[in-house]
Amino acid sequence: MIDELDLAFDEQIERGKPRHRRGVRGAKGGKGKSAVAFLMIFILLGVLGVGGYLGYEKIKGFFTAADYDGPGTDAVQVEIAKNSSLTDIGNTLVDADVVKSTAAFIDAADANPKGKNIQSGTYNLRKQMAAKEAVTLLLDPKARVSKGVTIPEGKTANQVYTILSKATGIPVAEFKNAGKNPEALGIPDFWFNRTDGQKVTKSVEGFLFPDTYEFPPKGTAADYLQLMVQHFMKVADELDFVQKAETVRNISPYEVLTVASLSQAEGGNSEDFGKVARVAYNRLYGDDFHCQCLEFDVGINYYYQLTGRPTKPSGKMTDDELFDTKNPYRLHGKDGLTPTPINNPGKVAMKGALDPPKGDWLYFVAIDKKGHSAFTGDYNQHLRNINKAKQNGVL
Repeated sequence: MIDELDLAFDEQIERGKPRHRRGVRGAKGGKGKSAVAFLMIFILLGVLGVGGYLGYEKIKGFFTAADYDGPGTDAVQVEIAKNSSLTDIGNTLVDADVVKSTAAFIDAADANPKGKNIQSGTYNLRKQMAAKEAVTLLLDPKARVSKGVTIPEGKTANQVYTILSKATGIPVAEFKNAGKNPEALGIPDFWFNRTDGQKVTKSVEGFLFPDTYEFPPKGTAADYLQLMVQHFMKVADELDFVQKAETVRNISPYEVLTVASLSQAEGGNSEDFGKVARVAYNRLYGDDFHCQCLEFDVGINYYYQLTGRPTKPSGKMTDDELFDTKNPYRLHGKDGLTPTPINNPGKVAMKGALDPPKGDWLYFVAIDKKGHSAFTGDYNQHLRNINKAKQNGVL
């Protein structure tokens, strides 16, 4: 066949050379050979075409993501973790046998204009669904079993228990009981070390990280608190909280966390959290304040809340209340920090307590109704700031 093709191409070349004119017999024989050659070329191209098509279909099969057909079979609940990527979601669905492959799910999500809007949470899905069907259900709010529970920054453990109870239907008493064993919830024992000589009081206070959570629908009180503690530990790792507390602040992580909770309570807005922490460190460890005490009022109300007493605005607290020796959370007439954090601070307050801005501030007071405070290291200036606060109707 190769020889015939060569002859055919030679024939065409020869036709391009008019100087060699062939005889009638030679011309007739050449036409016959050319016809055979062209027929063979046609057949060859046909064979190659069919083979190429079959090969393409076979190769195409290798690159097509494995997928199920149809809307699926048995019902199944699947939890999508917070901050999951499409790959993470696909892997979760494959593990639950909802979709056949992660690749098919990613392709379906990419093809859907809202495919990247899938939220975390627990969903009612079906096993062995087409990836396209799975994406559609994950974007359907009606398919979500659990709804987000938001824990605001600065809430005490008792306040957190009330919020969780309303959202889950689990009695507050069960949350309180679960909170009595911090280590069982995942708080390592070293977190309760102190360098200030105070008696260690182990409490879950401070470790219930404020955020919006997607809780599984059939969890226990301990399960939900564990999730919050795990989130706290993750944030602490991101901030390198333990290492920086011990090496930069030169005190225990628990004490820094306590400062974070105090600044969360005293600061009128997130811009001031770090400055309040600096005031705390200047008073506790500096030489320019009249004692190594804080003299913050917020510890009083925390103790009142713990013991079921009504809280009071700072301006209405009496000296007897501020200096009450029976109140372990008082910060007047007593050096050092409170026995435990007094709330559950957010990331900004934690970061501010770790790395507060530099300043010689010893005093601060809220000066407007937006919560901004004036900070100073001079007591006379502090008195002027107080007058300004009164003029603004804050005090």
